[in-house]
Amino acid sequence: MSTTTGPAAAGAARAKAGPGGRPGPGGTAPDSGADRRGRGRRKARLGTQNLAGWLFSTPFLVLFAVFMAFPIIATLVMSFTDFGLRNVTDPLEAEFVGFENYTKLFGDEKFLTALFNTAYFVVIGVPLTIGLGLLVAVLLNNGIDRARTFFRVGFYAPVVTSIVAVAVVWRFVLDPADGLIAGLAAEVGLTAPDFLGDEKLAMPSLILMAVWRNMGTVMVLFIAGLQAIPTEVREAAKLDGAGPWGEFRRITVPLLRPTLLYATVITTIGYLNVFEEPFVMTQGGPSDSTLTVSLHMYREGFNFFHMGYASAMAYVLFVVIMGITVLQLRLLKDNTA
Repeated sequence: MSTTTGPAAAGAARAKAGPGGRPGPGGTAPDSGADRRGRGRRKARLGTQNLAGWLFSTPFLVLFAVFMAFPIIATLVMSFTDFGLRNVTDPLEAEFVGFENYTKLFGDEKFLTALFNTAYFVVIGVPLTIGLGLLVAVLLNNGIDRARTFFRVGFYAPVVTSIVAVAVVWRFVLDPADGLIAGLAAEVGLTAPDFLGDEKLAMPSLILMAVWRNMGTVMVLFIAGLQAIPTEVREAAKLDGAGPWGEFRRITVPLLRPTLLYATVITTIGYLNVFEEPFVMTQGGPSDSTLTVSLHMYREGFNFFHMGYASAMAYVLFVVIMGITVLQLRLLKDNTA
């Protein structure tokens, strides 16, 4: 059988041949000069883009390094020293004490009290905030047709209101002599308790204020999650005979789990760092019943200038927050996959 070699076959043979008609490695032709120049131009463009990106990022990186990264590292180093007021002008004179600050913490009754109070604040405050925020979001999304925007703004207003203004309002409401609750109680012949002066009522009063103030953030998150649920899913559930409670339990809650995860994590982190409410309302009293870890840390660092000890306290709180956050992500993320 004879074979014919046409122009196409000749072109293929030349493509497989190297310089001087020799095949290139693997039977393929080596890169041409045009290919190399094209790759060089692409690399040059990529390098220019990378350089432009770093230049635009430089202001943020500088600010982050100066105001975030450096203080975080400095605080960690400080937590292993006896850094105090005398070392402010000469930080290098601070004495290295190893883990002494950390071991001292767990023998400090005030710190253990603050840790317990913070845990109490979180365990009661987070479920209340999440539950009420979800309830209000469902009502505003489904149950209220008129003045919906007005109610949304009303519930969210405390979030953007200064804590000082909030404290003034709540002190008037809770004042045992001339407050709003005291006035209402007097109308029916009762005496209002001293909410902020009673050891048993002071922390629940702060939790109530915190829930009222932060519920708006959770509400907004849940409204966004509710509006992302397809209407076809709800309609299919109704056609299958699901009532309002069945639809909420089997459709709404499962589809809201990513939002629930996010809302729970950020609310828990915020409540573990609780500082403003006790600082403004009670200063940690009465009898340390509202003393939190952040408030105790502030006092040790800026009132008594035990900055090394306060830094150790800050890192213990950081580890607690990280541990609880990872636990929440593991428990709730399994249900959001």
